[in-house]
Amino acid sequence: MAEMFKTTYESITKGNPMWNKLSIPPSKSLYSWDPNSLYIKNPPYFENINLNPPGTHSIKNAYCLLNFGDSVMTDHISPASSIHKDSPTAKYLESRGVERKDFNSYGSRRGNHEVMMRGTFANIKIVNKLLEGKVEPKTIHFPSGETLFVFDAAMKYISEGHDTIILAGEGYGAGSSRDWDAKGTKLLGVKAVIAKSFERIHRSNLVSMGVIPLCFEPAKPSQNSSRAQADASSARTRLVATPSQDAESLGLTGHEQYTIDLPERISEIRPGQDVNVVMSSGKKFVCKLRETIHYKFHNKLCSKTEHPKTKIHNTAKYNMAIFYHRNLTLHKKVV
Repeated sequence: MAEMFKTTYESITKGNPMWNKLSIPPSKSLYSWDPNSLYIKNPPYFENINLNPPGTHSIKNAYCLLNFGDSVMTDHISPASSIHKDSPTAKYLESRGVERKDFNSYGSRRGNHEVMMRGTFANIKIVNKLLEGKVEPKTIHFPSGETLFVFDAAMKYISEGHDTIILAGEGYGAGSSRDWDAKGTKLLGVKAVIAKSFERIHRSNLVSMGVIPLCFEPAKPSQNSSRAQADASSARTRLVATPSQDAESLGLTGHEQYTIDLPERISEIRPGQDVNVVMSSGKKFVCKLRETIHYKFHNKLCSKTEHPKTKIHNTAKYNMAIFYHRNLTLHKKVV
C-alpha cells in the first residue's frame, strides 16, 4: 500500500500526456474566455474587487422579491434538472441559436452564470405567497403590478435601482448543499433574506456572497404564572416559551417595502445582535443577525483567471475573497 501511494503521488505535479499537450501562448498566462461559449463564461464576481472593500450599507425601501412559507429547500432555489421550454433560460438559449433538443441541463451549463441565474427560483413547483396560491416560478413586480418570471422581475428591479429581499419561514435552504443557491440569489440582486430559521450551510453560503441572513426574533422564555411550578429538586421555576415571530405573526404580506439598518462599520457588527427593520407602512420589527462579519483580505491575491496549466498555488490565498462583491464585502464566522 505504501509503495502504491508513493508511485501514485510522486508524479502528481507532472500532469499526464493529454494535459501536457495543451498549448499555451508564451505571452499568455490568463485563460482566454470564449465570448460565444454558452457553457462557460467569465463570471461577474470579480468586478470591482479590490483591497479596499466598501463595507456594509443599509438597505433602503427594498421590495419583496419572493415570500415563502416553511421548508423551502435548495431544490427549490438552485437551478436543477432539465431546462423548461417556456423559461427565461430557454429564451436566452434560443436567442443565441440553440435548438430545444440541444438545451441540455442546468448541470451541464453550470459554468455559464447567464444560464444559472435564470434558473434560480425557476422550479415549477415553487410556492410564492405573493401569487396567492398559484404554483409557478413567478412573482409580482410591484412598481408595475406585472406578474413575471422571477428572473425577469429581478432584472427589472435592478434596472430601476431597487433593492430586493426575500421573506421565508422555517428551515430555509435545507437539503443538499449547492453553491448556486447563494450565487443565483446574489446575481438576482437580493440583498437580504429574512427567515424564521436557516439551514446552517446555506446561511453561510449567503454570507459568502454578500447576502445578509436575518432571523425573525426567536422564542423567548417567559414565566407563565398560571403554569409555573416549583421544581422540587432544584427549586427552579418552569419557563414557558412564547412562539417565535414570523412573517405571518407580524402581519407581513410582502407587499410592503423594507428598510434594514446596519452599522456602518464592520467591526460594530456582532453575532446575534438586533437589526431594526422598518416597513413602508411605518411598522417596525427586530431581527437577529446570525453571522459575525469582518474583513479578511490577503495582501497578495493570485490572478483570478489563470490559465489551467499555470501554477495556481496562490489560489488558497484567494479563495476566501473569491465571492466578495461590491455591496457587502465580507468573510464569515458561523455562530
